[in-house]
Amino acid sequence: MRDDLTIWSVIVALGIITYLIRFSFIGFMSGRETPPWALRLLRFVPVSVLPALVAPAIVWPQATGGEMDPARLLAALATLAAGAWSRSAPLAFLAGLGALAIFLNIF
Repeated sequence: MRDDLTIWSVIVALGIITYLIRFSFIGFMSGRETPPWALRLLRFVPVSVLPALVAPAIVWPQATGGEMDPARLLAALATLAAGAWSRSAPLAFLAGLGALAIFLNIF
């Protein structure tokens, strides 16, 4: 019984903390104009978050026990090349997915 109370207390506390963190940006900034320098910096957030999420799966893939895998590395390079060539995220994702399927069968 005590463990259930601890778990639910932690869940509620983390929910409140998450709400307050989000409110600090949304609630306090409502009605105010965002400074131009902040808008300029916020444009780079998606561009920097996606590689930060994907890079560990390429360099230390869990499927291989953390060992570098040439199939995943080549698929990442194909994704980068397709994205640079086409300037289209969906096409880059599809190219990376197709390259991964091909290279996993080769290696």
